[in-house]
Amino acid sequence: MWTLQDAKNRFSAVVDAALAGQPQQVSRRGKPAVVVLSMAEYDQMRQAVESRRGSFLQHLLDFPGLDDGSRPLARPRDVDF
Repeated sequence: MWTLQDAKNRFSAVVDAALAGQPQQVSRRGKPAVVVLSMAEYDQMRQAVESRRGSFLQHLLDFPGLDDGSRPLARPRDVDF
């Protein structure tokens, strides 16, 4: 893991290692802060996430309902004016 100062001073080495397929972790104030990775690896991760995610419409249609396929009725809230 690189400290932020070391990563700034040797940014080319950080990028070269990331391009070689080794994601580089950078810490800030002693705590892990960011990861530098190649664009190819980032795109691969993004595509994997997007392929698992359905459409918003499908999400709404998958909302659990009653056994007969109807939606449960929502009871209105009591509101004091």
